[in-house]
Amino acid sequence: MQTFDRRDFLKVSAAAGAAGLMSGLPAAPARKGMRLGLIVGMGNNPHAALQKVHDLGIPSCQVSTDDFSDQMLRGIREAVQNFNLEVTALNTSGPGPAVYDFYQGPLTIGLVPLQYRAKRIAHFKQASDFAKKLGIPALHTHFGFIPENPNDPVYKDLLPALREVATYLKGNGQMMLYETGQETPITLLRAITDVGVDNQFVNLDTANLILYGKGNPNDALDVVGKLVRGTHAKDGLFPTDPKKLGEEVPIGEGKADFPKLISRLKKLGYDGPLTIEREISGPRQLEDIRKEKQYLEKLIA
Repeated sequence: MQTFDRRDFLKVSAAAGAAGLMSGLPAAPARKGMRLGLIVGMGNNPHAALQKVHDLGIPSCQVSTDDFSDQMLRGIREAVQNFNLEVTALNTSGPGPAVYDFYQGPLTIGLVPLQYRAKRIAHFKQASDFAKKLGIPALHTHFGFIPENPNDPVYKDLLPALREVATYLKGNGQMMLYETGQETPITLLRAITDVGVDNQFVNLDTANLILYGKGNPNDALDVVGKLVRGTHAKDGLFPTDPKKLGEEVPIGEGKADFPKLISRLKKLGYDGPLTIEREISGPRQLEDIRKEKQYLEKLIA
């Protein structure tokens, strides 16, 4: 069985191609309404990574890094100022393995696996402090395969960990964004409700619910639509092999209905970013992003 980190592409995309709610970076020019973004890994060169966002003509981004050094801080700050970008969220995963599949995923991802939990809680707190220095208003990640059964001891044990992270982020004036896909929407809503801290929101990945066979993004809006504060604009196909996730494909070639999705988001009053995520590397990634940008711009308009 092939196992891999589905976010390895972020490290490659940095080489290939915020709102000032807190002290740190000066506020980007006010942008009202839905706008495009790009999730991009910082790698070792945040200037080169963020230049790609600028050169694509995309006004916002989610930055991905596990490096919270002073050097990375300065690099991101200077690049964001130089390119006048809005950073909408910091994406980070923390120490230990993260295998994005049906078998190893529940054992390795987020705060669900007990053996990595304490170190990842500490990591997310460090990430929150890092984001605060940059004026980034949200921390975004997969928090794990949240159990469907609310009576599951793993579920009950997970809630205090999520509450601890959410409370810390709230103290820094930040949102905690749950990435969709590894549980059903109602399971995610239940966890957010049971944790009970009011800075918890949803990053709607428009493909992950499909890739994991948990639903589709349009139906998910019936359940968590009021909580959506971020998105990953991505497309995919449902899994047909019970041992493998579905296939991620370019926007417009999968099961996510973007005309309907964007219309519904507008009706819900969503005026945040549509952050493009293309989980491949190399020249094809950049080519697809350009096409997806043009397609989404027309739908937003």
